[in-house]
Amino acid sequence: MAGVETLIRDLRLRRGRERRGLALAEGVRLVEEALGARVGIRHAAVSPALEATPRGAALKTALAGAGVPLAEMDDRALAALADTEHPQGVIAVIEPPGWKLEALAPRAGEVVVVLDGVQDPGNVGAIARTALGLGASGLIALKGTAELTNPKVLRGSMGALFRLPSVSSTDAECLAWVERVGAVLWVTDSAGERPGGQRLTAPVALVLGNEGAGIRAELDRVATRRLAIPLHAGVESLNVAVAAGILLYEVRRDA
Repeated sequence: MAGVETLIRDLRLRRGRERRGLALAEGVRLVEEALGARVGIRHAAVSPALEATPRGAALKTALAGAGVPLAEMDDRALAALADTEHPQGVIAVIEPPGWKLEALAPRAGEVVVVLDGVQDPGNVGAIARTALGLGASGLIALKGTAELTNPKVLRGSMGALFRLPSVSSTDAECLAWVERVGAVLWVTDSAGERPGGQRLTAPVALVLGNEGAGIRAELDRVATRRLAIPLHAGVESLNVAVAAGILLYEVRRDA
């Protein structure tokens, strides 16, 4: 059991996740999603709290049935390993999906969300969840964006990052990909036009920028369209995850 505890502590750190190529899924819902998406689960730490509800007990049975090694510990020991106040008696060590940028091949009318320096993990997770729900075909995280295997990102995504092809990329790699797949690059800009009203005849790379700094110049220079959400007088901006939902809905309506 000590080995699993050491592994979980290491994976709470970015350098540990990068070195091992593993991540953590915490809580009943997220571990259920990992199982449902057939994400590899190396180990799971469980405590009596997991069996306090029928749903938790069913998850423990499902983990055992899938051949996942279970490290039994008391509630206090598991809580000490957790990133949340209420871990619900389960922390799983997972193998995050290994999607590559080259595998993203959107068709005309499909949208790939590009995150440019979106730093807040909760926002990144929420955008991934929204992107999956609104029919985006993938997500690209550029430099400065919260790491996709960050535990807060995974929790915020509610399992979306187990199903939505999502990759980290440099600006140069992303721009080369845009050209290779024949996509148009659309960016958010407070001075831009209202979304919608343009029939999609190519894939769209929809760039959402840092709420303070906006879109980087390297991307802005090659953008073919700038989009803005009309706001009530006196309101400067929306949360980036909220804006992502509105823009995706409007853009996808023209697909």
